[in-house]
Amino acid sequence: MKIAIIIIRSLLGLLFLYTSISFFLHLSPEAETTGNFKAFNVGLMASTYLIPLAKSLEFLCGISFITGRFVTLANLIILPVTLNILLINFFLTPENLPIALFVFFGNIFLIFSHWQNYKSVFVAK
Repeated sequence: MKIAIIIIRSLLGLLFLYTSISFFLHLSPEAETTGNFKAFNVGLMASTYLIPLAKSLEFLCGISFITGRFVTLANLIILPVTLNILLINFFLTPENLPIALFVFFGNIFLIFSHWQNYKSVFVAK
């Protein structure tokens, strides 16, 4: 189980680091968008802060996953981002759904593998 946790954590960390660094340094060309996803993407870009915020969180959580430090916190911080990745791909770009499923369920897997760290949140005092 420990090896699976390290593998999933490392793959997610590398993916988050790659996408965030690629965004900030403009390493790869922007993918061509069409239809409803294009309208959605234009709205995201018009907000001017949302995409850089998400990419910054991805960068910080990617570093956390790679180093293995603060993984419990990083799991919670990145959960809304991974949920949005899943839902955007489910509704607007289903061809990218396999990667979105891996990211979301990888995050859920890491949360359950660190569940002992979250137990105290759900205990009534």
